[in-house]
Amino acid sequence: MDTVGVLALQGAFIEHEKILASLGVKAIELRQRQDLAKSFDRLIIPGGESTVIGKLLNDSDMKNPIKEFIDNGMPVFGTCAGLILLAKEITNDTARHLCTMDITANRNAYGRQLGSFYTESNFNGKNIPMLFIRAPYIEDAGEKVEILSVVNNRIVAAREKNQLVTAFHPELNEDTYVHEYFLSIT
Repeated sequence: MDTVGVLALQGAFIEHEKILASLGVKAIELRQRQDLAKSFDRLIIPGGESTVIGKLLNDSDMKNPIKEFIDNGMPVFGTCAGLILLAKEITNDTARHLCTMDITANRNAYGRQLGSFYTESNFNGKNIPMLFIRAPYIEDAGEKVEILSVVNNRIVAAREKNQLVTAFHPELNEDTYVHEYFLSIT
């Protein structure tokens, strides 16, 4: 059974850990560079504030080793802010972070907190609950990127090889389908 490293610098990391525990999967928190030496097979980059997480990745000297893990094929799952951190391009921000996934993200695309919403829609063939909180969306995706979900004509979930991203927060409800999909990525 895999062990999942959950980036625990800021954001909704505990909620991901709870979902993983409900699936019987071990999670470890990654808070500082020396935590990256621990044994884990997968990585989750949670939602939160992408600017803060990006700064903390740099300040803790975790950015380059995490980028290397992903470039070497480690499965990674980025939710909301995690999507922004993985995106090669961000249309409304000059900052770039890990830049490992061939997508263009639009930050805070639905506006402020009041623009947050809940819906149910298709993710990879299954209807699931989706909670969007100050969410981005994928404005453009490279030709090797598989689109897994579209809501209101906007791409909100995608996969490229070992990388999975969602603009919504699957860790904030009881449905485990997205996490199960992530755990199936080889």
